[in-house]
Parts: sequence; C-alpha cells; structure tokens
Amino acid sequence: MPERPHRKKGESGAFSGLSKLGSPTVYKYSEPERATLEAFPNRYPERDYAVTFEHPEFTSLCPLTGQPDFGLIRVRYVPGERCLESKSFKLYLTAFRDHGSFMESLTNKIAEDLQTLLSPRRLTVEGIFNARGGTRISVRVDYLDAALAPERLEALRGLW
Repeated sequence: MPERPHRKKGESGAFSGLSKLGSPTVYKYSEPERATLEAFPNRYPERDYAVTFEHPEFTSLCPLTGQPDFGLIRVRYVPGERCLESKSFKLYLTAFRDHGSFMESLTNKIAEDLQTLLSPRRLTVEGIFNARGGTRISVRVDYLDAALAPERLEALRGLW
C-alpha cells in the first residue's frame, strides 16, 4: 500500500495556516464565526474553474419559534488566489445547528463570509430548505468580481 502524504506539525508551504485539517474535530453548535473558515493557496490561479460544495444535512433554527429548519447549502465558486478548505467549511456550517436565523439572512451571511475569505472571481450560495408548513423556501446569492474585464465576466457567467 502506498504511503499517504501527511502534514507534520509546524510544516510550512501550501498547508501552513490550516488548523482544522488533521487536528481533532471540535464542534460548536450555536455561533457560526467567519474565523472558523480557512483557505489555502490556489495552485491554478491563472485558470477559471468551478468548485462546488454541497452540504445536504444543514440545520438551523427559526429565530422566532425555535423550530428546526433543514436544507441543502450549495456553494459554487471560481477561485481567485485562495480555495476553501473543506473541513473548516463543514465545522462552520455545523455551527448554525442551534443558531436562530431566518433562511434569507443565513444564506447571505454564508455568502458574505466566503466572499471575504476567498475573494473569488464568482460565487453562488444557495440555501434550498425543506418544506415546513407546506412551503418550500430557496435563497440564492450571486457575486461576480466587478473588477474583472467584461469579456472575463461573460466567460465566468457561462460556468454555471
């Protein structure tokens, strides 16, 4: 069996600054914080490519009734200089479990936190929530880096 590469404590390079990956997992369930999110250098910053994360077991609470809201959080982005580290993203989303927030607010918070961390070329965050009381709610937040040239923006729009 081939040896798996692993990160050694104190190792620098592409993994420096990542504290969640390879460490014991500590879950927080009530206060999603931007600081939980981590990123690593994009090895292909000259190329436009799409990355998709889907978290089908998302849970939060209605801030008025305290009842749970279940749904899928889908994130698609075109990286700039940084890529999202997946374990930190999972821990970040888990922190919404006991957090009271309307679906529209939390979807926008996720988009805002990712935009701040990653400075992506394009980002879409979708909250697709299970029906409660007979009504299904979906929220979509889109971002395109307006500093890019018009032809580049058009190409990014074509990725999804």
